[in-house]
Amino acid sequence: MVQAYILIQTEVGKAAAVADTIRGVSGVTLAEDVTGPYDVIVRAEARNVDELGKLVVAQIQGVEGITRTLTCPIVHI
Repeated sequence: MVQAYILIQTEVGKAAAVADTIRGVSGVTLAEDVTGPYDVIVRAEARNVDELGKLVVAQIQGVEGITRTLTCPIVHI
């Protein structure tokens, strides 16, 4: 299982709507609208890195109002 945090920037005023939409995406375990340089922080999981990439590109980045994403895979050192 691969887990990651996805940091999202949105259009002005769209953070809450983006977080609400992303909460319904399969593989997303948490989506919160926040303040700071990013507007939404998502925690997601997938079976492998390829599936994680598909989740981000095909489902999350397609949500209306998103302008940029940064995917941060979780590592256990």
